[in-house]
Amino acid sequence: MKSAEKGEKMRKSRKRELLRIARRRQRDVLCDVMLSARQCETWLTLDELSKLTHYPPASISAQLRHLRKPQFGGYAVEKRQRAAGRILRGEDFGTVWEYQLKPGIRRRFLKARPQRESRLASPALAA
Repeated sequence: MKSAEKGEKMRKSRKRELLRIARRRQRDVLCDVMLSARQCETWLTLDELSKLTHYPPASISAQLRHLRKPQFGGYAVEKRQRAAGRILRGEDFGTVWEYQLKPGIRRRFLKARPQRESRLASPALAA
């Protein structure tokens, strides 16, 4: 009886592990799509990204902001206005922006040095 229970537990833990591996974060999916588009020198709108990834445009916009942050890759997200001739049906109102992702430059931030106490030498403060 104990071996059956042990086998059941192992199956459940293995299944959980596979589900965890299979699920990818939205940010990772979006990053892969954008980098693939970059290789093809393609610019994509939020609507096009939404159709490719099945995520809502507002969520994609938020993930693009996250990709700019150093802890999420520090990518450079380029943005430009789409030319009028390239606007697809359903996107013909207002300004349509298209995006491209570039690998970012890794920057190391140094701590700011403390400023010297030069105020004490000032004659105005000595009086």
